[in-house]
Amino acid sequence: MAGALARNVVLRQALWVGIATGAYGISFGALSVASGLTVAQTCVLSLLMFTGGSQFALVGVVGAGGTGAAAVATAGLLGVRNGFYGLQLAPLLRPRPWLRPLTAHLTIDESTAVGTAQSRQDLVRLGFWSTGLAVFVLWNLTTLLGAILGNAVGDPRAYGLDAAAAAAFLALTWPRLKTMRPRAVAFGAALLAAVLIPIAPAGVPVLAAVLVALAGSWGTGEQVAGGEEATS
Repeated sequence: MAGALARNVVLRQALWVGIATGAYGISFGALSVASGLTVAQTCVLSLLMFTGGSQFALVGVVGAGGTGAAAVATAGLLGVRNGFYGLQLAPLLRPRPWLRPLTAHLTIDESTAVGTAQSRQDLVRLGFWSTGLAVFVLWNLTTLLGAILGNAVGDPRAYGLDAAAAAAFLALTWPRLKTMRPRAVAFGAALLAAVLIPIAPAGVPVLAAVLVALAGSWGTGEQVAGGEEATS
């Protein structure tokens, strides 16, 4: 009975995290088509990249007129954290070789957070897979919805969808900045980005902020920030 109750609790966590994260996939879809991508390109991006912060960064740089290289570099740097999550999760999940590509694809902020919060290995696996799949399905559905709505209603910035994405990311990030050092690093990165925005090419402020965050957390054992997504 206790085991069934614990599994139900984990499944409820996964569902609510999936719903909360998937909800702002709408803003990604709308912003993506507003940046010049087609509905099909937007949906493929969510299917294959599937890491919200990197996706928002890529379309943001493209929409601001940045080069393809800057967009890819920005998205890539933001996605590096998923590789570190993989190192943490590998000994807990121990996926079979044929399952490793899918495991890597679903290794995001949310699946890592729910999985590693569990006290038993079977619940770690349940939390990871149920959260990863819930976010993946809902994120891709809302990406399609947002892309279609974006084409129908015009510029999503008129409705505040661009601000919604940033607000969701900050809401996910702030509770994880529990000590003075990561808060100082996050503030310094944000300040540098704000200073560079008026004078640097599109994409460079975000790249600079990411480099500051990586340098500031190097060797501390602390994670400065997370969040997909803002998805994801």
